[in-house]
Amino acid sequence: MNIDELTLGQIKEIQYLIGQSQPQSQLQTHPMIGRRCLIRTYSAGVHIGNIESVNGMECKLTNALRLWRWEGGGLSLSAVANNGIVKGRLNKTGEVYLTNVIEIIPTTTQAEATFAKFIEDDN
Repeated sequence: MNIDELTLGQIKEIQYLIGQSQPQSQLQTHPMIGRRCLIRTYSAGVHIGNIESVNGMECKLTNALRLWRWEGGGLSLSAVANNGIVKGRLNKTGEVYLTNVIEIIPTTTQAEATFAKFIEDDN
């Protein structure tokens, strides 16, 4: 095999075999790409942002916030994504690449309006 003669399809297949958790074609078809969502990770906490890409248990957010604590809206993160919060602490993170994503929940306009009230400047 001559590496200079590999086709694009063969290169993608090799990438998949050496550790990419999903073929490239599946990266662009995740149903949450382009949506504003609440993200729960295994060890990096809870984030809210616009989903730019998803690759297995990894995702990239833009216009992102980190949710440090909250009161009201409900006990579950699903309730927070739907209803928002009554009190809380969030800070802007901008662009963030998260690993070990275990939950992706679309947020509502109602919830987003409540988040805006509790964003703290991290500077």
